[in-house]
Amino acid sequence: MFTGIIESFGTIKRIESNGEGKILHIGCDLDLSESKIGDSIAVNGACLTAVGLGKYDFKVDMAPETVSRTTFKQMGPGTRVNIERALRLSDRIDGHLVSGHIDGTGMIASVTRNANAVIMSVAVHENLSAEMIEKGSVAIDGISLTINQFSKTGFQVSVIPHTADITTIGLKKVGDKVNIETDMLGKYVRKILGGGLKNDDGDSQKNSITMALLAKNGFL
Repeated sequence: MFTGIIESFGTIKRIESNGEGKILHIGCDLDLSESKIGDSIAVNGACLTAVGLGKYDFKVDMAPETVSRTTFKQMGPGTRVNIERALRLSDRIDGHLVSGHIDGTGMIASVTRNANAVIMSVAVHENLSAEMIEKGSVAIDGISLTINQFSKTGFQVSVIPHTADITTIGLKKVGDKVNIETDMLGKYVRKILGGGLKNDDGDSQKNSITMALLAKNGFL
């Protein structure tokens, strides 16, 4: 589990192919002396397991499923990435609860300025926007951000200078692809309300919550 508060920039040093998966060698300016092999580290928002560690570098295995759902398939050596180590239960949660399980990708549609903030619009599939609300949370490349506006085809966030300076979001240009993780609460609410529920045969169920259902069960 993560918070979406980025700890460090990292740089992909080398990429090895492993069938349809990948092995990433990543350098960073974060002291990893207290980390150990097997720890979870979020790289651009994707929860990955450290299989090799140095003081300022680490190696992670990436399964084919992760490659197919993220922007890593387009990355090469020299790409800058966001790094966050796993949350400790004693920490303050300054962002929001982030699982590190990427739901899909989006594309930067526009970048404008408003006073000291960068206003960024991101185009996404409506399957992702269905799990978003205005003033809700979203993780872009692992960065916890607040949604200003959203529609079926995308959403908008406001990025303060501090976030732009210490994460890769300040490097993004129109047309760049990014990893998206929607708020986990939105996923559960959507499922409860019948959006995407399936029975054992794989058929969609229609048992969404209605006023009649609430009344029948004593909630009204």
